[in-house]
Amino acid sequence: MTHQLHHVFAAAVVALTTSSMINPAMAQDPLAKPQATDFIELFEKLSGKHAGFRKAHARGVCATGTFSPEVSEAFRGAPLLNSGELPVTLRFSLGGGNPHSDERIAGARGVGLQIKLPDGRIHNFTGNNFPVFAGKDPATFFGFLSTLLPDDNGQRDPAKTGAFIQQHPSVQAHVAWQASAKPAASYANTEFFGIHTFYYDKTNAQRTKFRWQLTPTLPVEILDETQLEGKPADFLADRLTAQLSEGDVSFVLQAVVGEPQDPDIDPSIQWPKDRPRVALGKITLQDAGDEACVPINFDPNVMSAGFKASADPVLQMRSPAYAVSFAKRLSNQ
Repeated sequence: MTHQLHHVFAAAVVALTTSSMINPAMAQDPLAKPQATDFIELFEKLSGKHAGFRKAHARGVCATGTFSPEVSEAFRGAPLLNSGELPVTLRFSLGGGNPHSDERIAGARGVGLQIKLPDGRIHNFTGNNFPVFAGKDPATFFGFLSTLLPDDNGQRDPAKTGAFIQQHPSVQAHVAWQASAKPAASYANTEFFGIHTFYYDKTNAQRTKFRWQLTPTLPVEILDETQLEGKPADFLADRLTAQLSEGDVSFVLQAVVGEPQDPDIDPSIQWPKDRPRVALGKITLQDAGDEACVPINFDPNVMSAGFKASADPVLQMRSPAYAVSFAKRLSNQ
């Protein structure tokens, strides 16, 4: 086990063993402050327990490739962009904790990617095909998901979910996106949004405020009902492999640069579309379908020198939640 993996696993075990039960306050008030283990147990209630799999975005495919950086004034001095071509590992996935999810159904598509620098440090990115999160903070997101739990008879209550959405405006933009979403034609034809805010501290002490975005060089494509006819429930991995054999599969990693008035702690709000974009580099896929992602925890708070996470509470919750999921997965729970 590498030093980095050992460190992550140790942190994961601590996170897993320090709290083995749902926070008692959550049973009384779903908007009480949830802990990482509360989220993991809620995901398992919603999707079932699947030992050895990620507790969110369980179904996916791994890919490897290279990151060819571009130097820009906004990110001057960043080792990530000044170390030449770097290896990258990506994992594309479906939302939810069921590793057998039907890929023909519209919904969340995610990506985690890890770039390795020559000094051994890593930089993680995570994103989804939706531009806004379902809640301004962990409590709101937890409360929203809790309304989706079935009752003792196995029935969900749409009225309960609808009432929660009405009462919590920060959920509404994501719900609207979900209502109009169509199934992705391929991971290689999907745009992924980094919904959290980060900062880069330049050498002159000026900070660049940004959210990242991954844009495919192939056209963005979705599928209608006619195009879905005859497709198997697990077509996305095979489609990606086929595209790699046909030609170039690549993405442009961009930074969307924010203005002072753009919120940095609320991922449920999308920044205006006219914000400037800075190309950080090109990611070119070389292979797909191997096991390179198995030992990786794509914690987005793990970054290379110069980059810092914002105080976004959803972003901050990801580290302990990912650690708990990681520990459970490696211990086949």
